[in-house]
Amino acid sequence: MTRRIFIIRHGNTFESDAQPRRIGAATDIPLVTSGQIQADRVGAWFAEQDFSVRHIFSGPLLRARETAERIGAALVKTIDGVLPWLNEIDHGPDEGLPEQEVWARVGAEAIAAWDEQAIAPPGWRVDAETRLAAWRAYLANGEEGTDILVTSNGAARFALLALNLPLASLKLRTGALGELVIAADGQIQLQRWDYRP
Repeated sequence: MTRRIFIIRHGNTFESDAQPRRIGAATDIPLVTSGQIQADRVGAWFAEQDFSVRHIFSGPLLRARETAERIGAALVKTIDGVLPWLNEIDHGPDEGLPEQEVWARVGAEAIAAWDEQAIAPPGWRVDAETRLAAWRAYLANGEEGTDILVTSNGAARFALLALNLPLASLKLRTGALGELVIAADGQIQLQRWDYRP
């Protein structure tokens, strides 16, 4: 019995010529064209694999739901549900600000601590313990099969921390995925992280 979990970050919400901003749970925006293309590319990749997908779950934000729906369309499968704990974090005073302003406020060390250890900068609301508990509960479910979870960068990193699988960077780029394989004996392997099909 093998369980395979794919953790996918939603597609782009800003075009390449737009100024990057820190967008969290308080800003519910759709995918832009390039983000739709990323989601379709992920869906096409899944359609080519030799395993069937049991469930597709999404975080509650439009960008996550839209990505999940586009992946589901490629698999001729509907989303099984929205899981609130897959929601993005709250960036507090940095919500909507350009990245350079966020870096100027919190500093490079704080951003590195977030990307490497999921330690939130001052003012961000993360609720790390609740997120870790939710990931652990989900991953402890012993049902065989393949699940897709579409979420945000802020939420995805807690899967690795819940399993004590730290990487040099916990970050997932837009349209990228991670894959966890859980064997019948409970052994967990990180097959890939931040992979863009």
